[in-house]
Amino acid sequence: MYATHTRKLWPLLTAGILAALSLSGCQSSLSPDGQTAVTLSEVAHSIFYAPQYAAIELGYFEEEGIDLTLVNAGGADKVMTSLISGDAQIGFMGSEASIYVYQEGSDDPAVNFAQLTQRAGNFLVGRQAEEDFNWQDLRGKTVLGGRAGGMPQMVFEYILKKNGLDPVNDLTIDQSISFGLTAAAFTSSAADYTIEFEPFATTLEMEGSGAVVASLGTESGYVPYTAYSARKSYLKQHPEVIQSFTNAIQKGLDYVNSHSSEEIAKVISPHFKETPVDKLALIVDRYKSQDTWKEDTVFEENSFTLLKRILEEAGELKAEVPYNELVTMDFSKKAAKNSQ
Repeated sequence: MYATHTRKLWPLLTAGILAALSLSGCQSSLSPDGQTAVTLSEVAHSIFYAPQYAAIELGYFEEEGIDLTLVNAGGADKVMTSLISGDAQIGFMGSEASIYVYQEGSDDPAVNFAQLTQRAGNFLVGRQAEEDFNWQDLRGKTVLGGRAGGMPQMVFEYILKKNGLDPVNDLTIDQSISFGLTAAAFTSSAADYTIEFEPFATTLEMEGSGAVVASLGTESGYVPYTAYSARKSYLKQHPEVIQSFTNAIQKGLDYVNSHSSEEIAKVISPHFKETPVDKLALIVDRYKSQDTWKEDTVFEENSFTLLKRILEEAGELKAEVPYNELVTMDFSKKAAKNSQ
């Protein structure tokens, strides 16, 4: 059974977000050197988003006339709040957040204009290596999971159901631990498994405290895990800024898809100073090997349909949500064409 439950979290948050709509504007300003100042709010600072950091370090945003400020919001709810309030022009998070706000009645929703990752970025870590791991092995076990309604948890539930397991009755999912703290909790808890992003999964392995037994990204298939979004009004008022931003991200994707893990690790290392470059390369390679990053930023309709199915199975989809209301491919297609 679930240890905690937070189904009511998003309605409470979106009530405050929607109230801020009338108080915020869609502004874009110029930096002292004449470039367009853009604040990007990211859901977390993770090696999982390597193409974004490569684009920053290789100067792709400057090439596109953007003076980028990157802010780690620490959660999709906080990213959406900063986006809707106008503190950030672009948000980077799981696309489920845009669906939640849309369902609460926003008339200026966050529209996804560029997808970055196409696999889940977390891993199932056990106490020891299990070469013949089977998802049925989780029956009767305790797993440190994620927040209800968040992509990590919903993808995990999706995989469990796909393998004939009931997330409520066949195992115990402890959701009481905050994001980013589960690895530390795992070392001192009695849990059998934990769901971890990098670098925590590799750190647990290097410390001898655990071993990756399965990739949620590989098991779940191609999922639109994280994407860039902006308010509908901002897209309409500043299409040139969104196009330039998308062009820069496309260049970042082109780089990681055409260079070695070691080269990528060296480029993005300024963003992860606490992680040795050799360890960084191992983590990048783990993500590269499971085809984590798209070749382009186009957010296809079939991906959105899969996302809705995952939300529906998790009990988070209240009604039909139109693809054309929350996703646009205009900027991504042009960026992909320009990169050829």
